[in-house]
Amino acid sequence: MLELYQSEGCPHCAKVRQTLSELGVSYVIHNPRLPGNAGGDVTNDLTYDELTAGGEDQIPYLVDTGRGEALYESDDIVEYLEQHYG
Repeated sequence: MLELYQSEGCPHCAKVRQTLSELGVSYVIHNPRLPGNAGGDVTNDLTYDELTAGGEDQIPYLVDTGRGEALYESDDIVEYLEQHYG
């Protein structure tokens, strides 16, 4: 299962969502906080804790539970998706 931690107002998250849609990949969206360079307001404490458990307070954050992978940075996520799901 793919889990995307993101925010609707973030252009980097939109890039990842577009790639997922183009590849026809199903995924779950979590909205832990609002966008912002220093971290926007937290909107969901539980998913925010999951986001930061990866070591950063950064969106987008993709977790691929089936492969045991987790990535930050939209370009890295897009490359990963194209490599493994394209």
